[in-house]
Amino acid sequence: MEEESHHQHHHHEHQNSPQSQSPPTTGTCCKCGGPTTFAPPPVSPSFSEISPPPTYRPIRAPAIPPDPNSQRAIMLAPVPQAQHVPIASPPFHFQIPIKRIQTPDDIRRFHDSDSGKNFVGFIVALSESFRCRKISDPCHQSETTNTIVSILETLTQWIDEIPPAQQAARYGNIAYRTWHERLVNSGESLMFRFLPENLRDATVEIVPYFSDSFGNSSRIDYGTGHETNFAAWLYCLARLGVIGEEDYQAVVSRVFVKYLDLMRKLQLVYCLEPAGSHGVWGLDDYHFLPFIFGSSQLIDHKYMKPKSIHNRDILDNFSNEYLYLGCVCFVMKVKKGHFAEHSPMLDDISGVPNWKKVNSGLLKMYKAEVLEKVPIMQHFLFGSLIKWE
Repeated sequence: MEEESHHQHHHHEHQNSPQSQSPPTTGTCCKCGGPTTFAPPPVSPSFSEISPPPTYRPIRAPAIPPDPNSQRAIMLAPVPQAQHVPIASPPFHFQIPIKRIQTPDDIRRFHDSDSGKNFVGFIVALSESFRCRKISDPCHQSETTNTIVSILETLTQWIDEIPPAQQAARYGNIAYRTWHERLVNSGESLMFRFLPENLRDATVEIVPYFSDSFGNSSRIDYGTGHETNFAAWLYCLARLGVIGEEDYQAVVSRVFVKYLDLMRKLQLVYCLEPAGSHGVWGLDDYHFLPFIFGSSQLIDHKYMKPKSIHNRDILDNFSNEYLYLGCVCFVMKVKKGHFAEHSPMLDDISGVPNWKKVNSGLLKMYKAEVLEKVPIMQHFLFGSLIKWE
């Protein structure tokens, strides 16, 4: 009763007063909606048609969801196009490549340059070479691509020779440093396995890209920046004319697939930390390129649609032939719980109507979320093959 009389006391004959359209300057009674002299509660945002409410996303994990503004910018960006790689001609001026990117202005400078556009165009060309192909499909395999595959097999063998150390820490097994040290020490001799005599001086420039393609030995981590270094190493080989466009399908289906197998083994055996992972909101904790190449494989597939990733039979039967499905299988293997909860981005993509849209969207996303991010690209190297212009 006391509360009711107190409530009555602070009303100002609101039964007879017309309702005003503008919000009252005083508070509003939560029981009858009339004005009251109590201080108003904190104002919650009101939304109009011009400014709709943000998309509701259930809280799944303490990870930062994607910025809707950057997502909109990605959607409006043009789809990167394939480009031919110009072969470097003598006289060569090979040099130790160095880091150049420190600011967003440097990122813009790189992407506006011929080198930046051509590097992205090379990745698109690799993606297109794999379109509508299965991993096992026969393709042109040169001596060079076969040698690179055997180099990656050698690196995989080293993992068996260097077992993980017994330690308490869950992530970052220190035995990885021994593996990585062997990689760095053997870099030049590994390149000599396929470089022709007249290009042997190129090792000074291409070995750093190769050494940085398999993770960081001090942090014992791996991420899309290291994966991009592997793509940059392949691009340097294309610039040298060591691999040509006729090799591109094998570069993806033989070389990149072998690289992916090696990286997964390194991740599992030495428990590599994800470098700069977006957590639950990322595409994958470690990789991006296999999703691009894998979506290209499935363009115009008769039966498999983006939503097919939710079909366990399809995943079990076709993950060995299709990179995208293999990636989804690997994510399900290392992450527990409901797929939509631990991989909301992949779950969202499964709602896209066709693989062509998935592929073009992922190419735009890779450029924006990997190649245009300073924390990733600050480690990118520039020399005579990938020029800082």
